[in-house]
Amino acid sequence: MNRKTIVRVLLVLIALTIIASVVCYFVMPPWKGFYVACCGGVVVLNFIFSIFLVHKNFKK
Repeated sequence: MNRKTIVRVLLVLIALTIIASVVCYFVMPPWKGFYVACCGGVVVLNFIFSIFLVHKNFKK
């Protein structure tokens, strides 16, 4: 796998995580929805950090 493919996969995972977090925020009871949305935000930050590391460490 090259860098471009890995970055695309991570971007798709970020989009799916954001969509799922927003849906859970509005569908679940207030405190549970907020908790799940915050957990989704942490996962998105981890994916963004992974993209940074892929750009930094993969050779062209």
